[in-house]
Amino acid sequence: MSRSLKKGVFIHKSIFLKIKNNKLNNIKTWSRSSTIIPDMVGVNINVYNGKIFKKIFIIEEMIGHKLGEFSITRKFKSHSKKIKQKKK
Repeated sequence: MSRSLKKGVFIHKSIFLKIKNNKLNNIKTWSRSSTIIPDMVGVNINVYNGKIFKKIFIIEEMIGHKLGEFSITRKFKSHSKKIKQKKK
């Protein structure tokens, strides 16, 4: 479900303050629900996916998306292959 337009985008307060003050180029966050805004372009953000922090470099095409979209939480392992038995 998307967020209401009258409420605006959601950005965690600590991320917003770090971006505004330009203190860090590498920001570490657990907030996967924060929306990417134009002020974030050119910044490296480390987003936690439940196991490790994934490093994301923000570019213009990512504006409006959520941080969690770029830090995948599930790893696909291939389907098991059936072993053909040799005929004797």
